[in-house]
Amino acid sequence: MNPVQSFDIQAVPKAELHVHVEGTLEPGMLLDFARRNDVAIPYRSMADILAAYRFSDLQSFLEVYWVGLTVLRTERDFYELTFAYLSRAREDGVVHAEVYITPADHTERGVPFAAVMDGISAAYADARSQLDITGGMILCVRRHKPVEEAFAAIEMASPWRDRVMALGLGGPEKGYPPGQFAEVFARARALDWKATAHAGEEGPPRYVTEAIDRLRVDRIDHGVQCEADPALMRRLADEGIPLTVCPLSNVALKVFPALEQHNLRRLLHAGLCVTVNSDDPAYFGGHVNENFIRAAGALGLTAEEQLSLADTSLKAAFMDEDRRKRARRVIAEMGKRGGAPVSCNES
Repeated sequence: MNPVQSFDIQAVPKAELHVHVEGTLEPGMLLDFARRNDVAIPYRSMADILAAYRFSDLQSFLEVYWVGLTVLRTERDFYELTFAYLSRAREDGVVHAEVYITPADHTERGVPFAAVMDGISAAYADARSQLDITGGMILCVRRHKPVEEAFAAIEMASPWRDRVMALGLGGPEKGYPPGQFAEVFARARALDWKATAHAGEEGPPRYVTEAIDRLRVDRIDHGVQCEADPALMRRLADEGIPLTVCPLSNVALKVFPALEQHNLRRLLHAGLCVTVNSDDPAYFGGHVNENFIRAAGALGLTAEEQLSLADTSLKAAFMDEDRRKRARRVIAEMGKRGGAPVSCNES
């Protein structure tokens, strides 16, 4: 198959598995919501917002991110935010999207839990019928808060349990190992939810191991620090545990000094099940296809390698099996026209 320059990633069906819906709040929408909800924010213009989007690490990003949360107040806000993201993702060829949502970030400001869940649920219902995109919510609990908050979030989400696809663990990673949430994740499994956790972004490889062994996660979000532990690398490859990698986010937050130094391609060729995602596209400069395109240019990813990454996203998704098979057949046909794509462990 031809090199990356002639390859159209937009035509490839894919799933997005690591995106925080609050992180899709584009600057214009942030200003509009602030005006509509009469919320004071420290930005008066698009230029002010863009100037703030220069981050030195995860914590500096979170401080700006938390300002953006304050403009989200009503069910309408969450509906419009989610539907706008799903519309944009569909333009990128995304056929299935799973969004992280952290209700505690909003309920602690007095936003009703139902406003968050109903707004996002309604957006997914309309997107399924109008855009032909499926997916659902990953209920995110905050690792820097007491486990009691996480248990409470699960109980509060119970009326929407059929619309929650998984429990996720997010928040600042350094100093907050995932193992303390083992009982919380056991409760989620009792509800037949899947499980995923942020680990190995800024935190050490042992956080990845802990998430696998103690939380029994189905996927690891980020996970790029696994490269420092050869035994963990072999385990991830052998067990086929997917990593939801976010290249532009990793560079914006200084996990890697430049995209050319990202380990995405090395992980792929070590046999790991890696996927490409946007994380917080409004803050990090690109939705999922932009992550593909810029990573391909910086790392020399071939068309076959990009097809493999897209195919793995579908295999790793918590999606309907018939829909998964149809989308993967499209990728398989693309691969036949240019040679078999690289693939991770099928287990």
